[in-house]
Amino acid sequence: MAIDMLQRPDQSTVQKTIRVTGVVQGVGFRPAVWRLAQEFSLAGHVYNDDDGVVICCRGSEHAVDGLIARLQSAPPGQSHISKIESWPSEEPLHSEGFVIEESHHKQNITQLKTGVSADLATCPDCLRELFDPTSPRYRYPFINCTHCGPRLSIVRSIPYDRANTSMAVFELCPLCQSEYDDPADRRFHAQPNACPVCGPSLWMTDQSGQRLEGDPIAVAQAALRAGKIVAVKGVGGFHLAVDATHERAVDRLRQRKRRPHKPLALMARDLPVIERYCFVSEQERALLQSAAAPVVLLNGRQAPSAGIAPGQQRLGMMLPPSPLHHLLLEAFDTPLVMTSGNPSGQPQCICNDSALDKLAGVADLFLLHNRDILNRVDDSVVQVSGLLTQVIRR
Repeated sequence: MAIDMLQRPDQSTVQKTIRVTGVVQGVGFRPAVWRLAQEFSLAGHVYNDDDGVVICCRGSEHAVDGLIARLQSAPPGQSHISKIESWPSEEPLHSEGFVIEESHHKQNITQLKTGVSADLATCPDCLRELFDPTSPRYRYPFINCTHCGPRLSIVRSIPYDRANTSMAVFELCPLCQSEYDDPADRRFHAQPNACPVCGPSLWMTDQSGQRLEGDPIAVAQAALRAGKIVAVKGVGGFHLAVDATHERAVDRLRQRKRRPHKPLALMARDLPVIERYCFVSEQERALLQSAAAPVVLLNGRQAPSAGIAPGQQRLGMMLPPSPLHHLLLEAFDTPLVMTSGNPSGQPQCICNDSALDKLAGVADLFLLHNRDILNRVDDSVVQVSGLLTQVIRR
C-alpha cells in the first residue's frame, strides 16, 4: 500500500531533482525507483543519462527524503552507488503519476561518470523458468530479466538502453514487449529481454562452419561425452570445453592449445558436484553462488583426471554463469573443463568468424549464437585467504 504522505496537512509539498552516480545502469535501478515512487506517492519521472540516473519528483518533504534514504540504505541489487546529490527543482513534471522516461544523451561528452553492471549469472526465477515445460522460455538459452543476464558484454555506449546494445537488432515480440512495459513484471525495462520468437538463436557447426542437424545442446553434449573439444560461445567470450574426466580429451586439449602445465578451470552443474571434488567453506559457497559467478580456487579432494591441475592442491571451480551453460551441464554429474577460447598468447575470441578461424586447429565443433559480444569479459578468479576474499583476476 502506498504511503500517502501528500494527504497529511503537516507535510509541505516539495520538488527535487536527485542525481545518482556509480554503477547504476543495467541493474534494474529505474524500475526500483519507480516502485519506490509508488510506495511514497511521488509524482515525477526517472531516466538514465551519460552520468548515471536522474530522478525528478514531487511530494511531501518526508516522502522525498524517504526515497533518498531508501536508496542510500537499500539500493537495488548489484548497483554500486558512488554519490547521491539532490537540489530543489522546478523542472516540468508529468501531471499525474511517476514514469520511466527515455534516456537523455548529451552531445560531445568527454568524460562519463557512470558505469554499466557486469554480466549477471542466471537468477533463481529465470532458472526455474528455463526448466519449466509450461514456460514460453522453456530451455531457451538466452532467458534473462532485470536481475540477471548480459550487461557489460553487450553494451555499445551509454546510456544503457536496448538501442545501445547488441540486442538492438532483435525487435521485441508482443509478449516480450508487454513484459518490458509492465511495472509488475520482473522484466520491466529489462534491456536484453528475449524469447524464442524474437530473440537470439543457437546452433552447432563443424570446423568448416557447416551447421549440424539436431538440437545444438544435445549434439554438444554427445560430442563432449565422445571426447571431442567444443568451442562454446558464452556471454563474454568463447570457452573451450571438454569432459574433465576424459583423460585423452584433456591431453588433446593441452596439446592443441599448447598449454602443457597450467591448471584448467572447471565448471560443474551444481554445488554437490563441486563438493565431490573439493572442500567448500560457507564463504566459498557464497562466492560460487554469487551473481558474478567467478572461478573460485578451492582445496581439492580429488581431480576429475590427472591432467587438470598437475602438481596443484587446488582446483578452479565455477557454476554455470548463463542459461546456455546450465543447459549444457544439465546432463553431466561430473565437471567440464571450461578454459578460455583463444590460441596460445592471443586474447579470448568473441565473434563467430574469428573463433572459426583461430580455433579451427583446437576445437572439433562449435556451439554458436547470434547475440554479438561487444566487450570481451574474461571469467573472474577469486580465492579465500583467512576470512578475506582475494581477487586474482577481475
